[in-house]
Amino acid sequence: MIYNEYGYNIRECIEHYQNLSKGWATCRLEDIVDYEQPTAYIVNSTSYNDTYPIPVLTAGKSFIIGHTNEVEGIYSNLPCIIFDDFTTDSKLVEFSFKVKSSAMKILQVKKGIEIDFVAMFMSITRLIGDTHKRYWISEYSKLVIPVPPHAEQKRIIDAVYKAFTKLDTIMESL
Repeated sequence: MIYNEYGYNIRECIEHYQNLSKGWATCRLEDIVDYEQPTAYIVNSTSYNDTYPIPVLTAGKSFIIGHTNEVEGIYSNLPCIIFDDFTTDSKLVEFSFKVKSSAMKILQVKKGIEIDFVAMFMSITRLIGDTHKRYWISEYSKLVIPVPPHAEQKRIIDAVYKAFTKLDTIMESL
């Protein structure tokens, strides 16, 4: 077996990623991401108020569904990615929060991997199923992600953010 600079296996026979540049690795998400069940961070009350300080999140399209004044069980190991276990939608989160339900996973990436890089990959990768099941453990965590060397991860992230900034400027001028 061949390993990259962070000890991740470079799998050479994965059809979709046969022609990766030197130094790139292919890993399953479960190899580079740890997940946590959000049970300890679920709000006790859904009496939300926008004047309360702590956002309550869902990984779905709504994202911030309200604010709470509860001070126990606030997630603050940041940044992290929240993953909707049913829709496979995900969001990068850089602020403390509570969650609405256990229908999500809280994800942290391992050393040598930029969380923004993984979040970008996840934001364009969807599994569409016809059943109402939880996808992280059974399928999504098994997806293969191409991982460049650390410096290249940073260059990709910077290029994507610059492109998004330009697009935002264009949209604002319309």
